Amino acid sequence: MTKPSVHPFRSEQARAEYEAFYGEVARAWPVPSETMLIDTPSGRTHVRASGKATDPPLVLLAGARGTSLMWIPNVAALSEHHRTYALDTINDVGLSVPRRDTWTAEDLVLWLDEVVRVLSPGQPIDLVGMSYGGWLAALYALRFPERLRRVVLLAPGGTVLRLSFGFFARVMLILALRRPGATEGALVRTLRWVFADAVGSGEARRTFVERDVAAMVQAGRFFALPRMVWPTVLDDESWRRWSVPGLFVVGENEKIYSARAAVRRLQRVAPRIRTKIIPGAGHDLTFVQPDLVARAVLDFLDGPEP
Repeated sequence: MTKPSVHPFRSEQARAEYEAFYGEVARAWPVPSETMLIDTPSGRTHVRASGKATDPPLVLLAGARGTSLMWIPNVAALSEHHRTYALDTINDVGLSVPRRDTWTAEDLVLWLDEVVRVLSPGQPIDLVGMSYGGWLAALYALRFPERLRRVVLLAPGGTVLRLSFGFFARVMLILALRRPGATEGALVRTLRWVFADAVGSGEARRTFVERDVAAMVQAGRFFALPRMVWPTVLDDESWRRWSVPGLFVVGENEKIYSARAAVRRLQRVAPRIRTKIIPGAGHDLTFVQPDLVARAVLDFLDGPEP
């Protein structure tokens, strides 16, 4: 069936409103950038590139219901000596346009490989994924290790441990509510709980959280999105066959699982994965502690061979 011209938006008005909102947020991108639409069998992927074209390629994957613009607090440092490519995930919010209505984890991995092959033909990339993007980065590292030089998992969803009861219960409440106002209220409370360190750390970071919260709340009004593929936990055998030098970074106050329990598991089953706990942060680590996160990522990417 031919997709409507506004796909994946609900209407032409929704597309116009979202593009205006997206463009306004993009004005905060702190370094020169260029955008591109990469056409592959999976769809058209919106990419924002920064840094010198001759520098090593670094692909950035956003969290669920986030876009390439989530990297605003980090991209200046990351693109100083890397050519960064921040992606809008193909089956999520943003300006990418998928060509299918249903997705599996394998579909997402193949989509990412299509994009990587265009962005860096013949040259291994570095890959950084946040939350949902961290889970996808982990799957990609297992499926296409030869395409990667190093990979960083920032508080990946699932992947290492099952979601905590507190987080799972809040998500189930949001899904169970049927009245728009009640659903939105529960979502706002959950996001403020997940991003508690940022909410309590000053006006600038609180404003960043509120903007993200508003974008997530409005997503259902703008988009007709496919069902999200729920992130899974990798079993011990998968971690033991992991072959790409990797770094796992998590905030000490992480709400989706215990940071220390996640580190303990990786130290037991994944000797090629380094671990780093960021103080004074939870799932909001990239914007409540952007300097510490950037330093951890760059020390790993630019450091000696692991």
